Amino acid sequence: MPTILLTIAYDGTNYSGWQVQPNGLAVQQVVEEALEQLLKERVQVRSSGRTDAGVHACAMAAAFSTTMNLPLRAFVEGANRFLPADIAIQNARVVPDGFKPITMAHAKHYRYTIINSSVRSPLDRLYSWQVREPLDLTAMEEAAGRFVGSHNFAAFRASNCVAKTTVRRIDSVQISRQRGKITIDVVGGGFLKNMVRVMVGTLVDIGKGRFAPSDIERLLQGGDRKEAGSTAPACGLCLIDVVYPEKFTSPPAGV
Repeated sequence: MPTILLTIAYDGTNYSGWQVQPNGLAVQQVVEEALEQLLKERVQVRSSGRTDAGVHACAMAAAFSTTMNLPLRAFVEGANRFLPADIAIQNARVVPDGFKPITMAHAKHYRYTIINSSVRSPLDRLYSWQVREPLDLTAMEEAAGRFVGSHNFAAFRASNCVAKTTVRRIDSVQISRQRGKITIDVVGGGFLKNMVRVMVGTLVDIGKGRFAPSDIERLLQGGDRKEAGSTAPACGLCLIDVVYPEKFTSPPAGV
């Protein structure tokens, strides 16, 4: 029974998040239903993590086992026939039995997009956060570097986060600006609920002068969510990549 690792892209605008839940349509549910139509059997898709309602993904990693021995290309083309326009399988790989997408991931890469302009951008509205006030990018970059390393991110999570430990590893936080568009790329070993969005909200508050870059250490040490900045809107966040050690994956088959 082969285990298949899919890379899935989706526009999260119309979904309640990745994970199946009783009160809303989830991306996972739609993917599982498409695979059931293709394979004529029910499968459970195990993902590399969760994305909140309205968050997007270029490369969500999710694995499942099946009794069907199809060419890898068939998993991509076949499943996409049954998926809506805002979800698509990008590629498929064979992975070892027992592969756990969430625990075997080495790192995840998220990107947050901000439109820093007093004039709204209609074409970017579903994929960015419009911040009207001018932002001090130098201060934001100085603050971003203070997130790097293993820290207690209790102050940078949702109030209803149930993670057993709040220590997480951040490998890099890079900020760039192209005209009025600012992107914040965060790479790390794992993230708490809303963690990237609270990090971004705090960086924006620093850019507005509400915090100093040095306040990041205070917030990390204090662990009080009420002391940190706002939670950035979900629409600006996208999961860019999930990185696995090469030994776990075969060459992918795409379209």
